[in-house]
Amino acid sequence: MVNWKQSKKVGDLLLVANSIVLVLLINGVGQFYFSRIDLTQEKRYTIKHETKELLNKLEDDVFVEVFLEGDLNPGFKRFQKSIKETLDEFRIYSNNKINFVFTDPNQAAGEKARNEFMSDLAAKGISAMNVIDTKDGQRIEKFVFPGALVSTGGFETGVMLLKGSRTQGAQETLNQSIENVEFELANAVYKLVNSNRKKIALVKGHGELDSLQIASFNSALLEQYDVFQLNLSNKNTVPDYQALIIAKPRSEFSETDKYKLDQYLMRGGKILFMVDRLDASMDSASSENYFAFPYELNLEDQLFKYGVRINADLVQDRVSGKYPIIVGNAGNRPQMMQLDWPFFPLINQYAEHPITRNLDATQTKFVSSVDTVKAAGVRKFPLMYSSPYSRKLTAPVKVGVNDLRRQIKEESFQSGKIPISYLLEGSFTSLYKNRFAPPGIDAAGFKEQSVSTKIIVIADGDIARNDINPRENKPMPVGYDPFSKYTFANQDILLNMMAYLTDENGLIKARNKDVKIRPLDKEKIRNHRFYWQVINIALPLIVLILIGLMLTYVRQKRYGQFK
Repeated sequence: MVNWKQSKKVGDLLLVANSIVLVLLINGVGQFYFSRIDLTQEKRYTIKHETKELLNKLEDDVFVEVFLEGDLNPGFKRFQKSIKETLDEFRIYSNNKINFVFTDPNQAAGEKARNEFMSDLAAKGISAMNVIDTKDGQRIEKFVFPGALVSTGGFETGVMLLKGSRTQGAQETLNQSIENVEFELANAVYKLVNSNRKKIALVKGHGELDSLQIASFNSALLEQYDVFQLNLSNKNTVPDYQALIIAKPRSEFSETDKYKLDQYLMRGGKILFMVDRLDASMDSASSENYFAFPYELNLEDQLFKYGVRINADLVQDRVSGKYPIIVGNAGNRPQMMQLDWPFFPLINQYAEHPITRNLDATQTKFVSSVDTVKAAGVRKFPLMYSSPYSRKLTAPVKVGVNDLRRQIKEESFQSGKIPISYLLEGSFTSLYKNRFAPPGIDAAGFKEQSVSTKIIVIADGDIARNDINPRENKPMPVGYDPFSKYTFANQDILLNMMAYLTDENGLIKARNKDVKIRPLDKEKIRNHRFYWQVINIALPLIVLILIGLMLTYVRQKRYGQFK
């Protein structure tokens, strides 16, 4: 006779045992075949391939301390959650070599210790933000540090995670910062672990910005690159640097120097041109009859051959920086006022490109317009534009601070967005194709067509120039406006350009991440409030009651026949 009870017990035990073995087998396979599935529409949790490669190759542990903890408003809570999710992904793809913790700087014991801690963070590039909230009808002010300190192997670097266009709303700025979290953190890790630093050079010998005027940008470059100075007249050929930077030349390039630049480009070199077309400066603008005339740089034909032309004009923009002038006297003291100076456009119109994505405004001074010309094999991408309320003034251009007092005629600024910077990519044709080489040049090995390479042209040399603190004679941060005490995104855009030109492991592609905001329609919520309350509260109760009645009916049908 079969013992059905005993047989059922054995079957249940076998089922449990098989389930345990299956779970262990799946876990074992998972150790060798790892995968994650991102079901979001914009793939917000998917780490870029280049970032995964960086994390997978880490040899030492990396520690990340994020200073975004404590009593945060909902927006910063969302930002904090995104940072934590990104670091969780970093930890997984780095085989647990990424370790992180969230810290509240406001928890430091005592005001003195807290101030010292905040000063230390500011020195490492993590600045505080004064956030004003309203809670229970009370106005609350609190300092928030939306940054992180990344350290490994005894070295550390600070990184600001809150970046974006400040002209947008607070939520949009936070969203742009969320999109940049992966790049900012991965780039900070790369700066610390990269032992094969790429070499770039600042071209000298043509009146370019001196070491003090470009000190801030140079210091930022040194965190990632080995930076050299290159005088073209002292070299027979340009060494194989990964990129060259030409920052505001003011004297003529000889044909020999142009030939060396040309052949460097033909060999696959990359060049960042930051060139002023007109000789305009505020030192001369106080003169009543000062006119800006074109520089004689002898670069026009070379850039034209490569597909771009910097026009002999100046762009004026109603969206501009300010400049202080004396507007009167109060007793014996002059009265200063900061007035809009249209020759200082604030660039907040960018192309949809990893270089310029989610950037704050960039400060420019005496910038010219840029056009493209036909160049076979070269693709051209505009990167920066003036605002729609701008215009072009053809050389010679009168530049005088007394014009600040005049009322701006809005109808005169109707030229629309004017491009001031271009990225050129592709195979370039040599300027010296079908031409004789300059005297004294050994043309052996001459190349008339380049391999695929890149050039970026900005029609403003001052974009990389930092002001000097007159009291301490020390350079201020590039993009820092001493009058408004605001730091614009000049350094960010220049470093992005260099990363793109030198192709820093392709990490710049992480700036293409798109995280969409899907806000609720407040008007629809107000008009359909009762309807959705019924759907969310009453409907589940009704469904549960119906299920209960149905189960009762089925039970009665099944067991009612045994009465």
